[in-house]
Amino acid sequence: MNRPASLLFRAITGCLVFAGVASMQAQTPTGEMDMQHKASVPSTTLKVTGLDGKETTYSAAELKAMPHKTIAVYNEHAKANESYSGVPLTELLAKAGAPTGEKLRGKGFLLYVVAEGTDHYKVVYSIDETDPANHAGDVIVADTLNGEAIAADGAFKLVSSEDKRPARWVRNLSAITLKSAE
Repeated sequence: MNRPASLLFRAITGCLVFAGVASMQAQTPTGEMDMQHKASVPSTTLKVTGLDGKETTYSAAELKAMPHKTIAVYNEHAKANESYSGVPLTELLAKAGAPTGEKLRGKGFLLYVVAEGTDHYKVVYSIDETDPANHAGDVIVADTLNGEAIAADGAFKLVSSEDKRPARWVRNLSAITLKSAE
C-alpha cells in the first residue's frame, strides 16, 4: 500500500475510533461529559466473525488452551504497571480467514477489526496494527492479569501494548468482527 493510502486508512480508522468513543459519551446533570463504561455483565465467551460471516465462539477453556503471549504495559487508568497474558489477536484472526504475516498485502490493508464488550463499548484496529509481522506492538485477548484470571472484567480483555493509554482496551470482551473498508 502506498504511503498516502496508508495515511488515509489510518486517518479513517482514527475517525471511526473517535466516533465510537463520542457515541459512548453522555451528559451528566452538571453538563460534564461522562466517559465511564456502562455497567455490564462479565463476558464468558468470545465470538469471532470472519469476512465470510462465519462465526466461531470460544469458551474461556478453549482460549486458555491456545498458545499465549505475555505483555507488560502501564495502565494509565489504574496508574500501575500490569502484566497481561493471552492469545495474540492475529492468531484468532488467522483462524477466521484473515491474511497475516507475508500474506497481508494489497487490499488486505483495507481490513479492520471491530472489538466489542458486553457493555457495547466498541473500538477499531486496522489489521496491520494486530499483526506482529508488520507492527511493533502486541494486541492480545488477555485472560490473565498479573498471573490471575481476569475476573472483574469478564473472562476476556483486549489489550494493546502500543497505546499510551488504555482507551482501545476492551473489558468484558465478547465479540471480534473482521470487516473491510472496501
